[in-house]
Amino acid sequence: MQALLSFDKAPPFAAPLRFFLTAPLFALAASLVLVAVGPDMLASRWTPALLAATHLITVGFMLQVMLGALIQILPVVAGANLARPLTVARWLHGGLSAGGALLATGFLAGRHGLLGGGAVMLALAVGGFLIAAIRALTGVPSTSPTIRGLKLSLAGLAGAVALGCVLALALANGWSVPLVVLTDLHAGWALGGWAGVLLAAMAYVVVPMFQLTPGYPARPSWGFPVVVVGLLLTWSVAVAIGSEVIGRVAQVAAAVTGIAFAALTLRLQSQRRRARPDATYRSWQFAVACAIIGLIMWSTATVFPVLAEVPGWSTALGVLIIAGGFVSFIVGMLYKIVPFLAWLHLQNLGGGGVAAPPMNRILSDTEMRHQVWAHFVAVGALFAACWQPGWLARPAGVSAAVASAWLFFNLARAFSRYRRHAASILVPVSSP
Repeated sequence: MQALLSFDKAPPFAAPLRFFLTAPLFALAASLVLVAVGPDMLASRWTPALLAATHLITVGFMLQVMLGALIQILPVVAGANLARPLTVARWLHGGLSAGGALLATGFLAGRHGLLGGGAVMLALAVGGFLIAAIRALTGVPSTSPTIRGLKLSLAGLAGAVALGCVLALALANGWSVPLVVLTDLHAGWALGGWAGVLLAAMAYVVVPMFQLTPGYPARPSWGFPVVVVGLLLTWSVAVAIGSEVIGRVAQVAAAVTGIAFAALTLRLQSQRRRARPDATYRSWQFAVACAIIGLIMWSTATVFPVLAEVPGWSTALGVLIIAGGFVSFIVGMLYKIVPFLAWLHLQNLGGGGVAAPPMNRILSDTEMRHQVWAHFVAVGALFAACWQPGWLARPAGVSAAVASAWLFFNLARAFSRYRRHAASILVPVSSP
């Protein structure tokens, strides 16, 4: 099932674009941290460098792109018009960029003031966006699985940010809290309740639209976000009452739910009407495969906790879920959304009198495909480095840096072509 799209309500191109162009730079920074620190970074999931790099990816890359996409999606998909979207985009982008940089620097340098300051800045920025988004969604009925998913993902974002802020302030101020348990729960809300539910809600639209697949079946589409958020709430209650068994059951059930959704996506992709697989299709297939393997590793370690103590297991799991799964899906999404939005806004600028160039002239499949393969190589190198950090850590970091810089170059090139075509229509274009 798909939501009806209202492209006439799209915000200015500069609103989401600023997030899309900034995100690869944070991924590049995370890669350079690995190059600088080397094997010591991958010694455990708790090293300061790995915590810094993880948040450069999850906050600086994933959160940037996803909130930028939401600014675009809320009015187009849900009919929820943000008041002054360009103004919202400006202060939100500034808060995310500064807060993410402070948070990562605080982890890396062990500076508690920077850590706490970054967490507070991120909480204020995301909190302000949540208020703006909830106001826009007030009175909007959940007439499609996508709209329901968007609403529930905002609840997931609120839970992830609240837990993250508590953890950062606890580290900064020496509060006595169960750090390991709350960190796992924070990751569950961030990757499952926020990123997972939002990307599923977007997949309901973009997979059938851009890959020409059948629509997602109604029952799992409506049920997936509810089940995921319900299981996360169950896990949270289990943590509050100290029931380890209930918490583990909820985690395994959440992993199985994610695997089922991923398998359904693969089945729909196999039925696509587009004969030739493009770069985006390959990127999403790779993302789904990595997510399935990562979720199997997570559920297995939840049932057999001793596996989590195996050197390299937890870091490899993180690479599969975050870099292989979410980042790959987001890269594929960017390669569809950015050329499409450029084409849409050029079409509007022309007013029907001047035809917009086709999307493949804004960013060709060859350009995208080369970068996507570089990303695949980087994910493979990072996964291998988790098991053999001594001689693979820095080469993996270089590989990831190349893929991230290449992504930025491709997106910047697409925007440059957009500006050039817009100038030929003699309409001024605002920079992001």
